[in-house]
Amino acid sequence: MTEKFAPTDKILEEHGYDATKLIPILQQVQEIYRYLPEDVMRHIADKLNISPAKVFGVATFFAHFAITPKGKHIIKVCNGTACHVKGSANLINAVKTKLKLTGNQETTADGMFTLECVSCLGACGLAPVMVIDETVHGQCTPELVSKYIDEVIAAEAKNAK
Repeated sequence: MTEKFAPTDKILEEHGYDATKLIPILQQVQEIYRYLPEDVMRHIADKLNISPAKVFGVATFFAHFAITPKGKHIIKVCNGTACHVKGSANLINAVKTKLKLTGNQETTADGMFTLECVSCLGACGLAPVMVIDETVHGQCTPELVSKYIDEVIAAEAKNAK
């Protein structure tokens, strides 16, 4: 057992190396790495005695799973009908500008933030809505986007001391 796989092996052991518990295993593994690295998924497949294709299939089928690295802080901008009509595209552009995300880039180079555009956050009455980690920001504006991101950056700097 290598050091890299030690947390994964602990999770597999907790689940009794039971392949029928693949989804909760992947959920716990993703909590550790913030995504599902390919070599870790192959390791899981090997330890559960199932094909890597099955593990990759589950990981790519469910939107909850990420197979590319995510930032420490997740910013979700709703682009559902109500939010779209109320200007969510402006929020998305404001986040991209603030975080210097270009093209299809979703995660900042420093791994601090990931932007996710989602279909619905279930808060249509607060449109347009943005969520940073677990904090919901309703009736959001591009100016507020910058303020909220600055607050997270300031909290990170304070915690780093």
